[in-house]
Amino acid sequence: MRVRPQPLSARTLAYWRGRVPVPAYDRDLVTPGVVHFGVGGFHRAHQAMYHDRVMNQGAALDWGICGVGVMAGDRRMKQVLDAQDGLYTLVLKHSDGTYEPRVIGSIVEYLFAPDDPAAVIEKMAAPSTRIVSLTVTEGGYNINDATGEFDLANPEVIADLEPGAVPRTTFGLITEALRRRRKQGLAPFTVMSCDNLQDNGQLSRRVFTAFARLRDPELGDWVEREVSFPNSMVDRITPVTTDADRAEVRERFGIDDQWPVVCEPYTQWVLEDSFTAGRPRYEDVGVQVVDQVEPYELMKLRLLNGSHQAMCYFGYLCGYRLVHEAAQDPLFQAFLLGYMDQEATPTLAPVPGVDLDGYKHTLIERFSNPQVRDTIARLCAQSSDRIPKWLLPVVRQQLGNGGEIRRSAAVVASWARYAEGTDEQGQPIEVVDRLRDTLTRLARRQCEDPDAFIANRDVFGDLAGDKRFVTAYRSALDSLHERGARATLESLA
Repeated sequence: MRVRPQPLSARTLAYWRGRVPVPAYDRDLVTPGVVHFGVGGFHRAHQAMYHDRVMNQGAALDWGICGVGVMAGDRRMKQVLDAQDGLYTLVLKHSDGTYEPRVIGSIVEYLFAPDDPAAVIEKMAAPSTRIVSLTVTEGGYNINDATGEFDLANPEVIADLEPGAVPRTTFGLITEALRRRRKQGLAPFTVMSCDNLQDNGQLSRRVFTAFARLRDPELGDWVEREVSFPNSMVDRITPVTTDADRAEVRERFGIDDQWPVVCEPYTQWVLEDSFTAGRPRYEDVGVQVVDQVEPYELMKLRLLNGSHQAMCYFGYLCGYRLVHEAAQDPLFQAFLLGYMDQEATPTLAPVPGVDLDGYKHTLIERFSNPQVRDTIARLCAQSSDRIPKWLLPVVRQQLGNGGEIRRSAAVVASWARYAEGTDEQGQPIEVVDRLRDTLTRLARRQCEDPDAFIANRDVFGDLAGDKRFVTAYRSALDSLHERGARATLESLA
């Protein structure tokens, strides 16, 4: 007999006890110790899940999470989490078709900054808040890709720096909370980035210090001197939740969850042990707490994230729309392993405790998981934030060392071909990127000027002046136009 679905909330939580795993702790006793900016699928599949694990061991009930939304689109997340008392279903999708659900309870509050910025600032300024964490995407750090510096021309930043302005940006809100703590003689909270960026802690230190100095030079010095910004490496493939996922959670488990999260079983978090005001015992629940994160993060960014970029544009142009379909294609597997072995791996230092060959083959297995149903379009989105951070460092280092770059240059060419906005059948491509208009305009000039796309210094810096890169890039771009994506791959794999 089919169970009638029940809406997920604190009131109905007891209904599922014994049916699916639910929080073993009393959520009424949980208080926020973390304020997190950017509550999306990844945060809920990763950091919030780890906090739930710690609490299920009967510890860290003072390390609950208060989510914060800054963007207009975050209002929907507030509505859902408020209706569900912060609860949501996390479903691990195994490649053999097994589904592993768990109700996560570590998020106990959610604030929407556009409605009440003062409440967000007060929450962070409170002594109980000891960590402010971030998943604000690669583009959320306001960095000019060409200069690597904080972008002072951003209108939202300029507005937040006006005398007496009510803070609206992540920078403005966090800096004002730090200012108040300094004034009150409180220790600063730790600012912990969980975004896919190399040296994400050092990057956070740079941008928040830059903003604070623009407000008050002495405050900026204090932030740089007193606030901890630990580096971290995070990893779990988490596709966007679909209506089909909601229906599946309802049908399989009887949980009427407005915004469940689905993800792969694999998860990794490598975290630098550098905290101003304490932290949960993350190491008890599978987090690798280390002194030096860089070898792990470079491994992940250049192998996993770089391979995602290597696969997605070629995949889309070849007609694939789901990641596992492309990853199961022997031609794509050969191309990805060639990129990882010949171009990315030579840029990596040894990674303690990791068999790199095994890691690379595990990546292919993870990409090939048919249950996750990650989309090619998700990997193609926001390329102007991703390519400069994940792929171009490999290109530059290989150029400097005289190493192989054919495949990396071809990946850039595949992005340029994709950015033209039509596929090989003449069907429109929806390019999702903050620089979409500029990228598409440049890409459509390529027939007359083959270097138009890579001449964009804001994205590529001076790469268009490197003869070896340009030669490899032009060769791949010509092949894409004349022979198509699959034939181009065949010449590279």
